[in-house]
Amino acid sequence: MAKHFHVNTPLLESMGMSKRVGTTVYMKMENSQPAASFKIRGIGHLCQQLARQSKGVVCSSGGNAGIATAYVARKMGVPATIIIPSSSPQLVVQRLQDEGATVKIVGKVWDEANAEALRVAEAEGLTYVPPFDHPLLWQGHASLIAEVAASLGPSVKPGAVLVSVGGGGLLCGLVQGLKDVGWTDVPIVAMETVGADSFNAAVKAGRLVTLDDITSEAKCLGAKTVCKQAFEYSQSSELTIISEVVTDQQALQAIQTFLDEERVLVEMACGAVLAAVYSGLIGRLQDEGRLPTPLGPLLVIVCGGSSINLEQLSSLKEKLQT
Repeated sequence: MAKHFHVNTPLLESMGMSKRVGTTVYMKMENSQPAASFKIRGIGHLCQQLARQSKGVVCSSGGNAGIATAYVARKMGVPATIIIPSSSPQLVVQRLQDEGATVKIVGKVWDEANAEALRVAEAEGLTYVPPFDHPLLWQGHASLIAEVAASLGPSVKPGAVLVSVGGGGLLCGLVQGLKDVGWTDVPIVAMETVGADSFNAAVKAGRLVTLDDITSEAKCLGAKTVCKQAFEYSQSSELTIISEVVTDQQALQAIQTFLDEERVLVEMACGAVLAAVYSGLIGRLQDEGRLPTPLGPLLVIVCGGSSINLEQLSSLKEKLQT
């Protein structure tokens, strides 16, 4: 049995991004995980803890969490049922089937697929794998920061960590990881797209908010309510979490620039974090005094992307550039 399912991903310096923000930018390349995203860290950890004797796992996901669950289940020799909303691209369905999972399409958004996953878990006695809201997931995701700290060495600490927020699982994992290595004074810039901004809505309202609908093309950021722990961290006086929102157009522009400069294609959900650099947001936060000047090295979590290919990129361009 493998010690864990994830790999220690490369930490690369980006010349293009560094030039834009005037400080070194390191990219944590989670897109190079076996299931193409950071999700494998938490889901692998959770399944090892909860699903060893399971007669099967069930996960609700429009993309990366489902693919990570299907991958882990295949490696563990456990059957997987993945329930996805109808908004998920066909290439995700194909990828899930290639991993040997049973795919069911239920509802229009993740929340509806999730209600079905909980029902199936109960009815069929399967292990439910939550895509973002579970302490074991956060524990698994925290390994990302441990790797960064080991790569940078004791003399270097990030000036800020940039991350995309969907349901908030990665954000919770990063906070835990920062605590583990003693970096709680490092600010986190949490990025979402307009129309998939449940974290930003909660931060603004001072309480959890449920969005009416997910209208962003960044479907993988599409949880209508962010997890409670992520919101609580945003309210904590010990942490600095800056919540910001970009448009779908900015996220799309960012993935195209990233493809040109770094020769890597990532999905819209990841474009949200890249847009923080490419759209000049970091400079604006410095001007507003919300990030320090000068700024220490930036850590950008390139969270991944299994729901994108060139065809999908072309259709996004057509949709968003009208």
